[in-house]
Amino acid sequence: MSARTVLERFPAGGPRGSWPAEEFAAARRAEGQPAEVVMDLTTDAFLVVRPEHREGVTT
Repeated sequence: MSARTVLERFPAGGPRGSWPAEEFAAARRAEGQPAEVVMDLTTDAFLVVRPEHREGVTT
C-alpha cells in the first residue's frame, strides 16, 4: 500500500451535477501537483490525495 497525503476533503452529498473534489484535483494537477480523488467510505467523503513516492515502494 502506498502512502498518501490528504490535500482536501469534500462531503459525498454535494449538489447534483457538482464535482468539487474533481475540480479541486484538476486545479492541483494544472499547477503541476499530482492529485487524485478517492472515496473514504468510513466518513462518506471524497478525499483529494497526493500519492507519496517512497524508495522501494511500488504501486
